Order: sequence, then structure tokens, then C-alpha cells
Amino acid sequence: MKIPTIDNTIEFNKQFVAEKRYEPFAAKRSAEKKIAIVACMDTRLVELLPAALGIENGQAKLIKNAGAMITHPDGSVMRSILVSIYALGVCEVMIIGHTDCGMRGMNASVLQKKMSDRGVTADLADMEWLCGFADDDDSVRNSVSIVKNHPMMPADIPVRGFMMDVVTGELREIK
Repeated sequence: MKIPTIDNTIEFNKQFVAEKRYEPFAAKRSAEKKIAIVACMDTRLVELLPAALGIENGQAKLIKNAGAMITHPDGSVMRSILVSIYALGVCEVMIIGHTDCGMRGMNASVLQKKMSDRGVTADLADMEWLCGFADDDDSVRNSVSIVKNHPMMPADIPVRGFMMDVVTGELREIK
């Protein structure tokens, strides 16, 4: 089996465009359902998440990162949420964690060691932002709290947290 590479991906893309396979994905820039969703980058969610939520291409703003975690109120995830609201008309925000997440129990010192082993010489002392979480529900609650309490977040935008079963796609609201 040939391992995919960036070059293989570029070759596929050339064929994709030449055959106009992009046409079924035509969509507007704004989200038709007016929802921004922060979700994990886990590969198991690529197709499951939109299917389980009934979301098709162009219907929601999907913001993905490791663990669906908002770790900093001035970070790129919060920036994307604010842009979604103020520039793209989003009216609701969902934070969706999932079962069996790789960020659960992630330890910053383990990643620091792996970085060092690969020759990274940067100061690795203050890398706590690289850590994961101990409790799934608490992680979602923390992210919801950061969004709700952000000074630039409009009070009229609902922000709700959920946990998705990574096998069935079932959602459970986190209170």
C-alpha cells in the first residue's frame, strides 16, 4: 500500500478539478443554518459529525481543533467564532466534544519529550497550553464558559455544549 503524501494529494486535486468533481459542493460563504460548531479534529468525525447533525456543505461554520478545546480567550478558535458571528451572520454556537478523545489525559510533558527527541531546541518550559483534559464534560463546560464570558461575545447568542458518541453520533447536552 502506497502511503499518501502531499504530492499524491496534489495529483488527486488536479484530477478532481479537471473532472469538475467540485460542482456538488457549491455553497454560499455564509452558513445557511446560522450555526458555528467547534468540534474535534478526530478523523472519525469527518463524515460522522455532519451526518449525525443533518448538516450539509455550506450550512454551518465548522471550526475544528484538537479536543474541541478553547484554551485561550484570544486564540484562533475564539477569533473564528467572533468572525462567524459578526462577519458571517452566525446566531448560535455549539461546542461538541466526543467520547474516546485522544486529548483526554494528554500530558504536555510527554509531548515535550517527543519534541526534544525530534531535535526541537526551543524553550519547552511553558507548554501547558499543549495539555489535554481529565474529564470530557468539564472540558466542554470550560470551552462553553470561555465563549459565553468573552467580552466581545454578544449576550443574545446561545452557546451550548454537547458530547457526541464517536460510534453512534448520538449527542448528549452538557449542562
